[in-house]
Amino acid sequence: MNESIIRDIESEYLKSDIPAFRVGDTVRVHQRITEGKSGRIQVFEGLVIKRQQGGVQERFTVRKLSYNVGVEKTFPLHSPLIEKIEVVRKGRVRRARLFYIRDRVGKSAKVKERMR
Repeated sequence: MNESIIRDIESEYLKSDIPAFRVGDTVRVHQRITEGKSGRIQVFEGLVIKRQQGGVQERFTVRKLSYNVGVEKTFPLHSPLIEKIEVVRKGRVRRARLFYIRDRVGKSAKVKERMR
């Protein structure tokens, strides 16, 4: 009984405008940043290397190279700070976690594109 009550409360906070994306896809995440009194939208584009949990707690990790340094950022999927998520390209992978990408450099760090 308690689980159904929790599920009902959590369903109010779920976002409905999230595009379908998977691990291996390249996404562009528009995040609201507040600096003092002013705010702006910052875009973080990279490869989704993992998705975890589910429901309100669902998170995904995006990795990009910035000045030849790997940067990873974990975003809560249903956070009100996330303006929108755009799927730039769909990747074809056979794993749920792409941690091996961290050790790769150059062409071997690329993910093949999924056609469809």
